[in-house]
Amino acid sequence: MMVPDIPQGLYYALGAVLFTIGAIGVITRRNAIIIFMCIELMLNAVNLTFIASGNFLNSLDGVVFVFFIMAVAAAEAAVGLAIFVLIFRLKGTINVDDIHLLKG
Repeated sequence: MMVPDIPQGLYYALGAVLFTIGAIGVITRRNAIIIFMCIELMLNAVNLTFIASGNFLNSLDGVVFVFFIMAVAAAEAAVGLAIFVLIFRLKGTINVDDIHLLKG
């Protein structure tokens, strides 16, 4: 399905803005859940760029890449949230500055 009214560059610009917001969130926030959500935002920005590129090139390659990215993101969400629950039960917080599991 083509969307001829919106220029191609705007899709890329939106993807870049979403990716930048996610990257800033990962760098500046200390809550692990918020960092996790920012990573998901970055993945969705990449998905948007793949879909836009595939649409404008009349190729299904972008959709295939998005399918794999969504599968990896779903697995990441399941494993990540399980790890966060275990860390919260162990430490009582999910603030990344307070988690020092590798220091013994």
